[in-house]
Amino acid sequence: MLIVAAAGMNSQSWGSTGNASNSDRSGPHRARLMMLLWIILSSSMCLMVDGQMKIPPETVQQWAVSFGKEINALSARYSGAKLLQKKYKDIEGMVKIHEVDGEELVRNFAEEMEEMLGRKMKSVKRLAEAAEDADFYHEYNETMEYEYYNSLLINKVNEDGNPLPLGGPFPLEENEHFNKLPVNTRLSNIQVPTNVYNRDPDILNGAFMSEALNEVFIENFQKDPTLTWQYFGSSTGFFRLYPGIQWTPDENGVVTFDSRNRNWYIQAATSPKDVVIVVDVSGSMKGLRLTIAKHTINTILDTLGENDFVNIIAYSDYVRYVEPCFKGMLVQADLDNREHFKLLVDELHVKGEGKVKKAMKESFKILNEAVALGQGSLCNQAIMLITDGAMEDFQDVFEEFNWPERKVRVFTYLIGREMTFAENVKWIACNNKGYYTHVSTLADVQENVMEYLHVLSRPMVINHDHDIIWTEAYMDSVLFNSQAQSLLLMTSVAMPVFSKKKETLSHGILLGVVGTDVALRELMKLAPRYKLGVHGYAFLVTNNGYILSHPDLRPLYKEGKKLKPKPNYNSVDLSEVEWEDTEEKLRTAMVKGETGTLTLDVRTSVDKGRRVMFLKNDYFYTVLNETPFSLGIVLTRGHGQFIFIGNVSVEEGLHDLLAPDLIIASEWTYCETDIDPAHRKLTQFQAMVRYLTGKEPDMECDVLLLQQTLFDAVVTAPMEAYWTALMLNASGMDEGVETAFLGTRSGLMRFQRYTGIEKRTAKSFLTAADKENMFTLDHFPLWYRRAAEYPTGQFLYYIPREETRAGRIVIATTAVTVKVGKKTAVAGAIGVQMTLEVLESRFWAITAQPNDTDCSDQEGVCPLRCDSFDIDCYLIDNNGFVLISKQRSDARRFIGEIDGSVMTTLIRMGMFKRVSLFDYQAMCKMNSHSISSARPLLSPFYGLAAALKWFLSNFLLFLLEFNICGFWHTEHFTEAKPSFTVSSAHKKKGDILQPCDTEYPSFVHEPSVKETNSIIKCGRCQKMFVVQQIPESNLLMLVVQADCDCSRHYSPITMEPKEVKYILWRFVKCDRMRSQKIRRRPESCHAYHAQENANDCGGASVISLSASLFLSCLSFRTLVS
Repeated sequence: MLIVAAAGMNSQSWGSTGNASNSDRSGPHRARLMMLLWIILSSSMCLMVDGQMKIPPETVQQWAVSFGKEINALSARYSGAKLLQKKYKDIEGMVKIHEVDGEELVRNFAEEMEEMLGRKMKSVKRLAEAAEDADFYHEYNETMEYEYYNSLLINKVNEDGNPLPLGGPFPLEENEHFNKLPVNTRLSNIQVPTNVYNRDPDILNGAFMSEALNEVFIENFQKDPTLTWQYFGSSTGFFRLYPGIQWTPDENGVVTFDSRNRNWYIQAATSPKDVVIVVDVSGSMKGLRLTIAKHTINTILDTLGENDFVNIIAYSDYVRYVEPCFKGMLVQADLDNREHFKLLVDELHVKGEGKVKKAMKESFKILNEAVALGQGSLCNQAIMLITDGAMEDFQDVFEEFNWPERKVRVFTYLIGREMTFAENVKWIACNNKGYYTHVSTLADVQENVMEYLHVLSRPMVINHDHDIIWTEAYMDSVLFNSQAQSLLLMTSVAMPVFSKKKETLSHGILLGVVGTDVALRELMKLAPRYKLGVHGYAFLVTNNGYILSHPDLRPLYKEGKKLKPKPNYNSVDLSEVEWEDTEEKLRTAMVKGETGTLTLDVRTSVDKGRRVMFLKNDYFYTVLNETPFSLGIVLTRGHGQFIFIGNVSVEEGLHDLLAPDLIIASEWTYCETDIDPAHRKLTQFQAMVRYLTGKEPDMECDVLLLQQTLFDAVVTAPMEAYWTALMLNASGMDEGVETAFLGTRSGLMRFQRYTGIEKRTAKSFLTAADKENMFTLDHFPLWYRRAAEYPTGQFLYYIPREETRAGRIVIATTAVTVKVGKKTAVAGAIGVQMTLEVLESRFWAITAQPNDTDCSDQEGVCPLRCDSFDIDCYLIDNNGFVLISKQRSDARRFIGEIDGSVMTTLIRMGMFKRVSLFDYQAMCKMNSHSISSARPLLSPFYGLAAALKWFLSNFLLFLLEFNICGFWHTEHFTEAKPSFTVSSAHKKKGDILQPCDTEYPSFVHEPSVKETNSIIKCGRCQKMFVVQQIPESNLLMLVVQADCDCSRHYSPITMEPKEVKYILWRFVKCDRMRSQKIRRRPESCHAYHAQENANDCGGASVISLSASLFLSCLSFRTLVS
């Protein structure tokens, strides 16, 4: 009112201009009014500052202490933590604590793994010997009639109810050992790809000959019951599999699986190789020819593995690299690089005239430089020339670079139906120890590409060198249409099978490859979790530094509702998982096959990356002999350092083990149930009980683990009576307390459901589906791992993530330890799960001062109430996640997302710190970094002209290839579809996920800062807040002034991962892709043999043609190009 009045007076004064005297008086009067206005405004600002809401820290501290006492008493009562800690303290005099010897542990694990893998290798050797002997005594019969079991046709009948040819009754029985698939363990059967004629004489003779493997399959399985699939992949295309199964075709009724494409076949059939693919992209290669050429390149790429090296050159008038980043060098043919090449090949376009001479020179230079620098495979070298003709005089190129040694083999693929330059293209191959093939349709590609493998295998076959190979990790989702199998990571051991007949020796005939699979989960069971401690783990890497098995390897990603393998799932480098090893000391030592130790301070995430833990890890590593693998184990200082041993009688332990509230880790191996078929349906608990009761005394069991389990069962037995007594006292039970639980280092768990399933909020908690909170092969339960990093006796509280669908619940957990002398070992963890309402009711009751509170001695707002409209109160955990808020939807959210101003201030004051974590296995949506070579339309007229040109040229090419020139060929036209799909091309770029690197933050409370308060200036208002630690917990109470909005001045702080966008993205990515990391080459190489018959270099059928038609074709060809 004063301001308005003053303004009005001022207005009147300025309006009085009647005489000079008024004018003279108006100056001082106006000045006085302006002074009055300034004083009033200043006073109001002072009032606003002096009237700043003051939240009394003392009041918040009292609330925090009261709340802490209540929840601590509540958690202790319903969990029984003090009783369990007392029970373990009582037995400290009876136990011994040993320091874990990591070097001895990794050595023992390695020996057991070597023994297991050695048994697989012996089985494969027996198969190879049997197959070679069977072939030696088999006489080829061109007119053979033989009925074999075709896995696609067994147990099927025709319209008349009669068995289909090559089918017939084939008993199948569900088998636990083979992922519950229906199998026949008495017989193998044969699968033939759709594009191979199943009654071809080669197939019939091979099927008949390989029947001899049935007895060896069965004998192997009896000697080593842990064997899984055994197989023989024939060079003619059929695949004999034991045990026999019913093969399921794809949705189109087609069987695309060809064993000759599998990595185990290719690696066993050939030595490592350096390959330069040279593709003709001149104008004559347009249309179908370019499509066939691209498919040929992709098929060649599919035959390469991580021990091979590759590059691709395209040529027309000039030579260019498909990936300019790889200019002049070879890159490892891992899955990531192969897929990258395929994307680039798909963008190839044709133009100009083909000049093959320059391209060949460039290819030889790449290969020669790789040898000079000691790069690449340093074994076989090959050039793959894909063209529709070669008109130049190129002999001098081979004289300069390849003759007379002919160390580089040249394989040629003549594309299209035209045969004008066939002799030239064949000459190139035959004079460079290669092989010539003619690829006229898409259906021809597969068989013709495979020919080069047989040529490369000749020196090895002639030498009769049976090298055993092990593959990288893979998921064979093609082999079996069953989810259990397709999501199972495995490695294969394989060996080539040769013809021993003297008349074929110089030809070096490869009969096929035999092999068997090893599920990596089974292999990793030989490094038991209980010996490695809470945070410890074991892992395997290949000779190339790629992960074979690691608990942090995430090979799958979700696309819609389906789980799919990531494009680079089996080429994840150790440095991308153990990313704290910045100098790659660990990687280098393991790749070289060394034995040693290393210590690293690491940041590791739990709870799906939302929370961070700081650990000091000791790494111990050694090589697995006779394999390309190295084993590493991790022991965490403190928890992995010590293990305690207690002992009780079997009778006493067994009594407590049979209690109804007790379970054990179903994925751990307490007893071997896979050796005797009669045991395969037993659970681990059932097997353990049968062994301990003497019903199965010969069963192989882990005596130390059983001893620890029995001891833990006895020590934790009183908890059953304690929990039961609480539950029976229904009147004294707090509503919302649902489950008490405990777990020990032996994988033993006990839990008590205080609430029936119908009233329980957390229905899935501690069920078989709740992997995160159970003991698994990869990890201890989340509540166990988090409790182990928190002071013993103090409860740690957290809300499970929303995607776990656990409901509005909170978990309270604490560690239980055993101490002998100065050594402390974690015995287990115990806790209670309750609804969030249990804490909320106590929180809101405590955080509201009564209206009759004596405020005479208090400075600030009094009475202070969290239910007041101008106050916001939160209960947050030590990672900044909200448990309690006025807005119920805030639960689980990060406080920085809700109020960025407060979190920013807390970080600046040092109460919280931001920790950067990295994910090198992430999948991101495609963005502007994705390079497309598509040319934009310059104008509608340009687009119309381009479309017209395309139509005319392809129409003429169609007439040329399929009408006129086609008259020269007597064979039928084959309609075929490429095996690759382009469905992803129809997706929006933003919907396609691709591998990427991401950085994501985690936040952690600094425990030394127990309380703080501050005022945040936000433009015209200021906001006060007070933070107080809840004693004996990981929780914080946050009280914030609610009537000052700071959102315009402080952005929310999110925890969303961000893709690492390098400043010079193209160059940085190029540098990473070019980098040649340290790798260990396979020991054997078979690139040359003096007795090799190089005259067998392919050929073509004799072609007769009319001169007039030939000239017509040439004229059409000139028009098109």
